[in-house]
Amino acid sequence: MTEAARAQAHDTIIEQSWSRCRDYGLTHQSPPCFDPPPPGELSALLESRQALVQTTHQEVLPYYGTILANSNCLIMLADEQGRLLQSWGDQRFIEPRQAAGFVAGASWLERYTGTNAIGTALSCGQAVHIQHDEHFLKANRFMTGSASPIFDEQRRMVAVLDVSSDSYLPPAHTLGMVKMMSQSVENRLILKLFAEQYHLLSFNTSLDNLDSPWAGLVVFDEQGHVVSANRRADNLLGQPLAYCAIEQLFDVPLQQLLNQPDNLPFNLRTSGHFRFHARVRRPTRPAPVQPRDFRPPLTSRSEQEPHLHALNLGDARVDKAIRQAERLLEKDIPILVQGETGAGKEVFVKALHRSSSRASQAFIAVNCAAIPAELVESELFGYEKGAFTGASQKGHVGLIRKAHKGTLFLDEIGDMPLRVQARLLRVLQERCVQPLGSSELHPVDVRLISATNRPLRQDIDNGQFRADLYYRISGLNLELPPLRERTDKAALFQKLWEQHREPRQWAGLSREVLELFQRHPWPGNLRQLSSVLRVALAMADDQPIRAEHLPDDFFTDLPSAAPQPSLPVADSDDLASQYQACGGNISYLARHLGLSRNTLYKRLREQGVRP
Repeated sequence: MTEAARAQAHDTIIEQSWSRCRDYGLTHQSPPCFDPPPPGELSALLESRQALVQTTHQEVLPYYGTILANSNCLIMLADEQGRLLQSWGDQRFIEPRQAAGFVAGASWLERYTGTNAIGTALSCGQAVHIQHDEHFLKANRFMTGSASPIFDEQRRMVAVLDVSSDSYLPPAHTLGMVKMMSQSVENRLILKLFAEQYHLLSFNTSLDNLDSPWAGLVVFDEQGHVVSANRRADNLLGQPLAYCAIEQLFDVPLQQLLNQPDNLPFNLRTSGHFRFHARVRRPTRPAPVQPRDFRPPLTSRSEQEPHLHALNLGDARVDKAIRQAERLLEKDIPILVQGETGAGKEVFVKALHRSSSRASQAFIAVNCAAIPAELVESELFGYEKGAFTGASQKGHVGLIRKAHKGTLFLDEIGDMPLRVQARLLRVLQERCVQPLGSSELHPVDVRLISATNRPLRQDIDNGQFRADLYYRISGLNLELPPLRERTDKAALFQKLWEQHREPRQWAGLSREVLELFQRHPWPGNLRQLSSVLRVALAMADDQPIRAEHLPDDFFTDLPSAAPQPSLPVADSDDLASQYQACGGNISYLARHLGLSRNTLYKRLREQGVRP
């Protein structure tokens, strides 16, 4: 999200909160009502949340002790009802008239205390920063604060963590820090709940950050079923992980994960070819299992990363992009790859890197939309120890310097905040990086390739992207066509089937499925095609992939083959005539009969009809 859009979103949050406050009958002059519960209810509340409070106090806050070094800073933990459970820090900044709001049991719901960090975070379900004059009640305008919700393993909001002060708190770093703290609490709760009996997989884009709150965390059992995952894992993989199989997410056999040495870092690739660093932790009290016969697998076709020429399957636009990229392979000219989400931009860029003389050097991919906006600068440019509140005492080298001598891939660059765009422009001009909090310049030699699915020229006109940076990163503009417009779809279907199938799965795609694939608009492009094929292969086992093996949501975007006529009353014994009457429109007939498509396909085949 751009800075302008982010500011607009924040303004909208405040406007909506103030509107709710008026609906509650509050005015700016209303006194806050902290609505403390009776002593008996308070004791029961604190007892029921003891584990949450202890986890926060003993396992999370020690890692953020630098925040408490500010004597005017107070950290507060409240439950999902906005009731204060515990606070840490110095309360001397609190005005005596407001002291009742900072004791256990005090309610910070908007209906009682107006717009405030805790109550507003609860209402909108996301992290917020509330400045002094953004509080609806004038009585609360002595303080400013940031708050972030905490979710449990089932993604239910169970608490809110808040950092408040009477002095100015920088919104960017304070909001980023409270997000990290809340994510740390969530991770600890998941570990406490599952570490004894389940395998824990942590993964991230950097080896140095496997223990950070921003590492993805996936809990899975011996059969490879995902039991739980943190929100960061969803973001890194671009999909909700509930009810997934671990082998659907990563291009590695389950047996290899189960036998991975405990806590030993290794490289991991997703089924979409995104590369991560990972580590597996075994259960601390595993159930007895039979010894496994594990042999390291041979290098699979999907692990043999393609070079640039291997991506040419016959589409003229792809062929043109490849030929242009090859001519600049060893030139110091930046490349901008444009295309819809899922069109294969990162696969193209990785192939370009592997085809160049930098192939043996680092390939650093940065998803500018995935890194929290408050942390983009420190992640890209690095920082010196103690550069800001909560900074690691070891400092951080930064992703740009990690790409030295190699390739730096800035994906979704259109979502880079404007202030970061200015710093990146300076780096590209001077070929030096200055970490946050440092006066030292570090020379860097990187091959820059960027990608976007946004209309950057339009963003320039709207003031959301710098024109000077655009002309710096777009030495050569390449555009990858969406899957629906490609003329080599048949070859693509075969290639991706070959890539995802198991060695014993040789039956291939049925003619009906190939026809459905040709008709489909593929709004998710190659990423959607890969996902559909993985599901279909799992369903088909060693049989040819047929329509009933495809996931139900595949049919949602599929154009109807015929108009939807009125049908006779549903009769499950006369499916053949109804199938003919609706012109073979499986989706319509399934809705008419109240059946899933898979069930309908099965029953039609039982009656000798081959749709």
